[in-house]
Parts: sequence; C-alpha cells; structure tokens
Amino acid sequence: MSPMNLYFDVRDIFRAPRLALSGKKIWIFIVGNLAGFIAYWVFTYLSLAMSGMALSDAIAKYGLYPCLYGNEAEWYSWVTYFIGVEAWILAIYMACTAVSRVTLKQLKGNDFFSAGDAWSYVHKHWHAVVFSPVAIGLIIAFFIVFAGFFALLSSIPYLGEFLFVVPYVLYFFGSVFTLYTLFVLFVSLVYTSSIVGVYEEDTMGTVFQSYSIAWSQPWRVIAYHIILIPLVLLGLEIISWFWFNAIGFINYVFGCEWFMAGKLSNMASYASSLVCPAWICEMAACVRNCVAGCLGCSYSLPSVFPTTCAVSTSAMSGTEAIAGVVLAVSYFLIGLSILSYGLSIVSVGETLMFIIFKKKSDDDDLLQRKDEDELEEDMDDEFSFDDDEDETDSDDAQEESPDDGSNGDDSGDSDNSDSET
Repeated sequence: MSPMNLYFDVRDIFRAPRLALSGKKIWIFIVGNLAGFIAYWVFTYLSLAMSGMALSDAIAKYGLYPCLYGNEAEWYSWVTYFIGVEAWILAIYMACTAVSRVTLKQLKGNDFFSAGDAWSYVHKHWHAVVFSPVAIGLIIAFFIVFAGFFALLSSIPYLGEFLFVVPYVLYFFGSVFTLYTLFVLFVSLVYTSSIVGVYEEDTMGTVFQSYSIAWSQPWRVIAYHIILIPLVLLGLEIISWFWFNAIGFINYVFGCEWFMAGKLSNMASYASSLVCPAWICEMAACVRNCVAGCLGCSYSLPSVFPTTCAVSTSAMSGTEAIAGVVLAVSYFLIGLSILSYGLSIVSVGETLMFIIFKKKSDDDDLLQRKDEDELEEDMDDEFSFDDDEDETDSDDAQEESPDDGSNGDDSGDSDNSDSET
C-alpha cells in the first residue's frame, strides 16, 4: 500500500483522534498500563508496610489505589514508593514508543505491523527511551554543580568579589544555556518516544533531536499542543460516553425484573465500589469541572442508559460477591481502555508532530525514508539473489563438466584410430 498523504502542517494534528482509535494501539497501552500499575501497586503496598502500616489495614483503607502520601514514612519507604511510580511511567513511555512505531508503519501503508513486532522493536531500543532524558538531566546537573563551585570560590575574602564580576558574562551565558536545557528536557520528555519510534535514534541522537526541536520548532511545539490537548479531552469525553452508556444498556437489559433483577444490582454496585470508590468519582468530577472552567465551556452529555440498575439492592450472597469481584476486573479494564485511548491520542499526535518537524526543518519525508525493517528486507533480498546466482553458476558448471569429459574421450578415440592407421 502507498503512504498516507499528509499536509505536513497543523491540519495533520486533527487526524490524531481517528488514527488513535485502533484496537492495536489501545491494546498496547492497556498492556503497558497494566504492567506499570501492577508494579506501582506492589511497590506502594510494600512502602506502606515498611512505614509500619499493617497490610490488611492498608488494603482496607486504600483498596485498588494505594498511595503513600498522607502517611509518616522513612526515606527508604519513599524510595520504594517512587520506584513503583517510576516503573509505571517507564511502562507508559515504552508503550508510547511501540504505538509510535505502529503509527509510522500505518502512515507508510503497512497495516500488518503487529503489536508483537512493536514490542520487539521497543526491546531493541529501550535504552534511548530511558537514558535520553537522564542525559539531559545530567547536563543540567553539571552546570548547576559548576555554578556552585564558582559560587564557593566567590565567597573567598577580597578575591571572591573579582572572581564573581570578571567572568560574569560567562556565568550569564551558562545560566541562559541551563534554562534552555530545561526547556529541552521538557521537549525530550514529550518527544523521546516518537523520536526513537520513528527515527530509530540512539541516546545521543535522541538528545540531539531534542535540542534541534527546541531550537528550531519552539512555537510549533506550543501551538500544536494547544490544538492536541482539547482533542484529547474531546476524545476522552466521547469514548467515555459510549463506554458508560454501553454498561448502562447491559444493566438495563439484564437488570430487568424478569431476568437478573436484584442479583445484577448487587454485583454491579459491589464492583463499582471496588473499581470506582467515592473519592475517585469526586476527584474525576472535580478535574472535569476544572478543565471545563479553564476552557471556558460548560457541557454535559445526556446519558441514554444510566449505569445504575433500576432495581434496588438487597442482601448480597457469597456467589454474588465473588461474581462482583470478577465483574470489577472487567470494569477496571474498561476504565483502563479509556485512559489508554487518551494516551493513544497523545502518542499519535506527538508522532505526527515529529514527522512534521523533520519535514519543515530538514525537508526529510520520513514516510519515504526506509526504516531498519525495510533495509533488512532489502539486504535479505540481495543475499537471496546472490545465493540464486551462485546456485545457477554451480548448475551451469555441473552441466558443462560432462560435456568436457565426453569431448576428451572423443579426442582420445580419434588419436587411437590415427595411431592404428
């Protein structure tokens, strides 16, 4: 298939919600988020146990969403907790890289690039995703330590005043470069997955591309995100409406008095309390209202089928409680798919931005550029062609050798006949 026709400008950003609405991309983010959440869950409860809280009390208090904040804990508990947070963030970054790779292949016309192939690519290039922001952070740390050293020298009596004022211009430009590198760090955190997934860069190449984007495309970075963020919020609102109304339709049909009635009401209420406790619902509503207020709009999509059952709850049996836990797993995965779709829009949008940036700055059409997979296929084709030529030459040599032998016999027979004559 031929590559997708892009405008290589802001109009391509509006493709992000549609390109992100892919089962393959959403599934990649579900896997990444699930792995990261499990790591976060384990390390957070471990940190709570290290802080002196009993595991049963911690589970009863926090349930599915533990958090160390609000508890008195030692430094090693906080280190353990932040290891879990970092594990979840890294899992999301790896999923972003895989989705960027799938998006590139899709834009090139290859719809058969699987999620497994994307994860294999991430397994080969994860170093650049992890260490590129770290390298930029070390550059910032180096300048801060360097500035601290000269500040220490400037505290020397009598001589320190001159050590401050004489190289002041150098201090000034070093400070400007440090602030610029802070912006580069932000750019790296946003675009590293896209750079690695699309351009196949190593750590140093990714750092260079981050500096290049921050220097040559700063206003496009800001302007494109002003467009992308409302698209993400709109996409989340639409998919949430469909998902919740789908759950409401199931409850409406199965929760009828003729069918499951109170059983479904008990199971659905118990599952909802596990997956979406009251504080989660309040926080989500608060965030939604704050975002709507910042955007200067107030909206409320009407629900066709409410998620609550029409039949009131009753005493729950043991089988209903077990079934409610199983239903809670389904609810959790459904909610995770909503989050994954939002992250998919972000990842696809950042990928499109990077492709546009390369076209604008270097006139490099990444959709026409051969990636490492295509180069490997070309090399395999060349090797197979050379092998075919070698086999053909060997077959020709084998066909010629009997003819040479027969010619030799004929010449020998003629020589014998001449001698007899």
